[in-house]
Amino acid sequence: ATRTRSVEVERADSGIGRTPARKWRNRAAEMLSSLQAWEAHRPCTDCGERDLPVETDAQNCNQRRADLCEKCCKRRTERKESVLEFVNTEASYGEDLRIIKEEFYLPMQAAGLLSQEQLLGIFSNIQELIDLNENFLEILQEEIDQAFDQGDDDLMTVCIGEVFLEFVNMLPAFQTYCLQQSSSVNMLNALEKEKELLRIFLNVSQNDNTALRRMNLRSFLMAPLQRVTKYPLLLSRIIKATTEYHPDHGSLREAKSRIESHLEHINMKTKQEGNTWTLRSFRQDSKKKREVINIEMRETALKTVGWLREETQFVMEGPLQLAQPPDGQWVKKGSKTLKFQNMQVLLLVNMKRMSESSLESAEPGPVKDAVLVLIRDKNNGKFHLLREPLRLSNCVVSTDPDCDDTFELIEIRREAFVFRDSDRARTHHWFRQIRRYSRELGSWKKRRNALPNIMISTPHTRP
Repeated sequence: ATRTRSVEVERADSGIGRTPARKWRNRAAEMLSSLQAWEAHRPCTDCGERDLPVETDAQNCNQRRADLCEKCCKRRTERKESVLEFVNTEASYGEDLRIIKEEFYLPMQAAGLLSQEQLLGIFSNIQELIDLNENFLEILQEEIDQAFDQGDDDLMTVCIGEVFLEFVNMLPAFQTYCLQQSSSVNMLNALEKEKELLRIFLNVSQNDNTALRRMNLRSFLMAPLQRVTKYPLLLSRIIKATTEYHPDHGSLREAKSRIESHLEHINMKTKQEGNTWTLRSFRQDSKKKREVINIEMRETALKTVGWLREETQFVMEGPLQLAQPPDGQWVKKGSKTLKFQNMQVLLLVNMKRMSESSLESAEPGPVKDAVLVLIRDKNNGKFHLLREPLRLSNCVVSTDPDCDDTFELIEIRREAFVFRDSDRARTHHWFRQIRRYSRELGSWKKRRNALPNIMISTPHTRP
C-alpha cells in the first residue's frame, strides 16, 4: 500500500494527471477518426477527386483500382481496350499484307503470269509496307508484354504516341502506295482482260483458297489505304481515354496531327495528278495547312539532295529573309541598305546509320553532310528552288556585334548571303545551328577555327 501511494505522488508531481491524459486520449481518438475518414474518402490517384466508394471489394479490385474513382476506373478500362484495339488491328493489317505477298505476288511471280515490271505496277511498294509493319508491330508488342510483366494490367505505361512518332517515316511509304493505287487497279483490270491464265488464277484463289476469306485481290490491295485512314480514329479514341497528365498525352496529339496532315497532303497530290478519288478528309485548320506545306517542302528538298529518307534529319525549317550583298562593305553601312526577299529555308543533315536495322535507325550517327535548301515562296501551286543547295562543308558562317539581327554565310569562292528572321531570337537560333554543322564538316575548318584564310584577316567578322 505504501508503494502504491508513492507512485501516485510521483505521477502528480510530474504534472501528468488524469485530466491531461484524458485530453490526449480524446485527441488520439480524433486523429484516428480523421485518418479513417480520409481513408474512406482518399483522393483518386488519377484525377485527385474524393468521390471514391467507402467500401471496396478486395476480391474483385486490386489495390491500384481501389485508389481510383469510378470515372477514372472506367477511363482506364476504355484506354486499355483502345490500346489493345490499336495493336490487334495493326496485327490484322500485317496479316493482310502477308497474304498479298504470299498468296498473290509470289505465286504469280513463280508461275510467270506477269513480268517484274507488271508486278511492280500492281503491287507497288508492298514489301516496304510489310517491313514497316513488322518492325512497328514488334515494338508495340514489346510494350504490351513489358507492361504485363511489370504488373501494369491497365497498360498505363504503354505509350502508343511515342512509338508512333518514332515510326513516323512510315507515312511517306503509305503516300507512295496511295498515289499509285489508281494506276495499279487500272493495270490489274487491263491485264485480267488480256491474260486468261491470270483471270483463272485469281478466280480459283478467291473461291478455293481459305486464307483469302473469299476476298479478291482488289480488296486486299485496299488494305494500306484503309489502314492509314484508320490511324486518326484509333488515336482519337486513345486520346479521349487518356488524362492530360499522362506522359503520352502530348505525343498522342502530335501523332494524330501528323497523320492527318499527311492524309491532306495525299489528297492534294491526287488532285494535282487528276485522280478523282480521295482519302477520308479531315477538318483543315491553319496548323494542319502549315504542316501540309512543310511536308511538300521536305519532299522537294529530299528530291533535290537525293538522300535516303531514313538517313535524313530536318533540323530546322521555316521562313527567312535573304539578301546577297554586292561586297563586304554592307556591315559598315548597316543591314538597312540591303534588299531582302522572303524565302523558305530548310536545314538538312545526313546522318550515317549505326545499323542496317530500321529499329535502331533512331540512334543518331556521325554527320556525313549538311545542306541549306533555299525555296522561293509558293507560286502557281508549286515550289521552286532559288539555287542548288548550299553545302555547309564549303561555307563559313559569321556574325557581327554591330548587326546582331543578321548573320552572314559565305560559300567559299562563290557567293555570300545575309539571313535574318523577323524574330531576333530565332535569327540567333538559326545562326547557332548552321554554324554548328558548318564547323563539324571539313577538315580545314578544324585547323583554322572554322575560318578560311581570307576570313582570318577580316576585322569585322567573328566566328
